[in-house]
Amino acid sequence: MDTMKSFKGYGKVDEAEERAFRQRTRRRLIILVASGVLLLAVVAAAVAGTIIHRRNSSGSGRGGDGGAAPSELTPSATLKAVCSVTQYPDSCFSSISAAETANATNPEHFFRLSLAVAMGALQKLPGYADQLGSRVDDVGAKAALGVCSGVFDDAVDRLNDSISSMAAGAGAGAGDGILSSSKINDMKTWLSAAITDQETCLDALQEINSTLTDTVRAAMENSTEFVSNSLAIVNRIISLLADFKIPIHRKLLASSPSSSSSEFPSWLGAAERRLLQDEGSAAAPHLTVAQDGSGDYKTIQEAVDAVPKKNETRFVIHVKAGTYNETVLLDKSKWNVLMYGDGKTKTIVTGSKNFVDGTPTFSTATFAVAGKGFIARDMTFVNTAGAAKHQAVAFRSGSDLSVIYRCAFDAYQDTLYAHSNRQFYRDCDVTGTIDFIFGNSAVVFQNCNIQPRQPMANQFNTITAQGKKDPNQNTGISIQKCSITANGNVTAPTYLGRPWKDYSTTVIMQSTINSLNPKGWIEWVSNVDPPRTIFYGEYQNRGAGAGTAQRVTWAGYKPALTATEAGKFTVGTFIQGSEWLPQTSVTFDGAL
Repeated sequence: MDTMKSFKGYGKVDEAEERAFRQRTRRRLIILVASGVLLLAVVAAAVAGTIIHRRNSSGSGRGGDGGAAPSELTPSATLKAVCSVTQYPDSCFSSISAAETANATNPEHFFRLSLAVAMGALQKLPGYADQLGSRVDDVGAKAALGVCSGVFDDAVDRLNDSISSMAAGAGAGAGDGILSSSKINDMKTWLSAAITDQETCLDALQEINSTLTDTVRAAMENSTEFVSNSLAIVNRIISLLADFKIPIHRKLLASSPSSSSSEFPSWLGAAERRLLQDEGSAAAPHLTVAQDGSGDYKTIQEAVDAVPKKNETRFVIHVKAGTYNETVLLDKSKWNVLMYGDGKTKTIVTGSKNFVDGTPTFSTATFAVAGKGFIARDMTFVNTAGAAKHQAVAFRSGSDLSVIYRCAFDAYQDTLYAHSNRQFYRDCDVTGTIDFIFGNSAVVFQNCNIQPRQPMANQFNTITAQGKKDPNQNTGISIQKCSITANGNVTAPTYLGRPWKDYSTTVIMQSTINSLNPKGWIEWVSNVDPPRTIFYGEYQNRGAGAGTAQRVTWAGYKPALTATEAGKFTVGTFIQGSEWLPQTSVTFDGAL
């Protein structure tokens, strides 16, 4: 058995791509330094313009310039400064200049145009993947291109959500059309997910070493760069303008009830809290699944198929005790589903799809959910393929504002795929071997039992593999107040994780770490330090494996985060949980 293949993981970056990334990073630093002064002028002018507009409209009634920047800042100069914050300033400037129809100097106007440009490029990709798939005979390549088609379609939806949110924010009383902080956070999340979706296509092709990888990468070049540009603009400029222009947002946030005393983040309402906390369930389920025929359906997928599309209110499914051997998919049209079982040891969903037998990693999940607002309680998700089958996912989620409570995930390599968007896991058990918590969502695990198990001979365990690809993505893995303890007798070396991609971000804090290799972390490519751009850190951990004296010395690793640094990865800050989790009634700690 060639065990080294299993260490490769999902969509490994090759050395040539790594060198290109380092060269691109150096060029970016030079451009940022050269453009810094002009960018400050643009932001200052935009803020000054808004203040003047407010004074004119509320005081003397003399009209005003609508927040336009002073005349010495030309549209071209303003756009160049806006584009300087992006990863691809040349494509940003040329694409938005080509779409420009007004003599504007407002950064928000350019952001709107950037979204339109990105959508124009992105919406071509699903059809492209379908056409390419119809022309190839290789089974593996056809399956990978099927993944591409699906995730491209998801990415288009993320862009549509962002464009709709931008349109809804203008003129809605949010302060001169500026978006609220919650809408800005939404767009950061959705644009981050759109980048992840596109990257997932390349992952699927790379893991089979497809000769089509470079062809598809070239076809994606414009969409990849344009979405990245939009994300950079909203992250680096629109957020800053909102902070300057709408102080009312700070007041509103400050007056929100504190979530630190609750176990669940604030996006969950009182009714949903009761559903999660009440053992008997406070509301009757809309549908019941029971293998013995006593419910509405005998399989979970049948119940899921019966859920109304894009349901705006909570839809409850009760899955009675039993072992359900099926592959379940809640696609992106299944919104606000709450699914609960009779307990982790009683309601079990199991499958065995795996990479070795020809299924792309993305498609191996026993249970997969994409629709927003998903909540699961008191269930177990298993992939029984075993270590020899390599990548075999038990649970995959791209559900935004999702909560998983008192659930268990059991597999070996790639157990839990936290793919994209904002996710929260509380009081869960996760068992696996290599990269068994991975993906590129913004995810917080709280009060969970994380359990490495014995892998195959000559293998090691890596708990996490985080896939942040773009510096402006608001993604990462945060493990807080958890227990990291071996499942059974584990003699293989165990590490907290390894950096999957260039900006990989993982933080372990306030957790109990038992047996662990003293290095703590391990390289993705053996004996090659990861890029300086990763962010890995530990904070106030305890236990036999918590000592950091012999940890790795990577430039991007911090053995002792400050309270301020760690605070950025709490539920309240990292996934804005204080805004949406209280609606679910799931217990959470909002701060350190």
